[in-house]
Amino acid sequence: MQNDNSLVLQISELTMNFGGNIAVNGVSLDVSQNRFVSLIGPNGAGKTTLFNMISGQYQPTQGSIRFMGDDITHLGVAETAQRGIGRSFQLASYYPNLTVLENVIMAVQYKQKKGWFFWRSVNDFPEIADQAYEILETVLLNDKWSDFAISLSHGEQRKLEIAILLGMDPKVMLLDEPTAGMSIEEVPIILDLLEAIRDKRDRTIMLVEHKIDMVKRLSDEIAVLQEGRLIAYDAPDAIMNNPQVQAAYLGRAHDK
Repeated sequence: MQNDNSLVLQISELTMNFGGNIAVNGVSLDVSQNRFVSLIGPNGAGKTTLFNMISGQYQPTQGSIRFMGDDITHLGVAETAQRGIGRSFQLASYYPNLTVLENVIMAVQYKQKKGWFFWRSVNDFPEIADQAYEILETVLLNDKWSDFAISLSHGEQRKLEIAILLGMDPKVMLLDEPTAGMSIEEVPIILDLLEAIRDKRDRTIMLVEHKIDMVKRLSDEIAVLQEGRLIAYDAPDAIMNNPQVQAAYLGRAHDK
């Protein structure tokens, strides 16, 4: 694949085979820098598996992944994250018995390779604490900075997870159903937050989400997977008017 400095990810013929079951089948996808790209498709289409390969959790059966021009196909999670790919999960991931601010401080420390110091006060790292607090302001959790993470509501926990990702300052954010399990009232808060992060245009965001209205509002491009294959990759309007996409997914999605 030809290298292009405008591309942050170049995915070529990526395949994941689990004991004869092909979860992702020959997917090729170029993602430009500072774009918002959503992955949609029916359950079992391979969306999360694709994220798992990009983030280093799974080693692909075949194919390649290039990040900022470098081959990262066989790197693990830690090295992939250190290079600048951050990942969230369908279930929020954080340290429940640390405060909200301490969770974000740890992410900033990791990115800056300063190590983790559980036994030292946040006052020992004023610059990092200030940076973490600014991130909490971005996700509207600054008033919860001293609360233990376990005490947060579900929606607040999802915002904390996004804050932790921002603390790691990734070039690519992989968000796997960030509104999963949320009440109808909580979803607009996350939607507005993601829109604000997108509008800064300082990082690439890839989203797996089943809420089509949310996907349409946020996305620059939408990739559609069906049975492990990429069947369409285009601007939102073109995707919504694609007969193959409508037959494979959108008709059922609107019924959910």
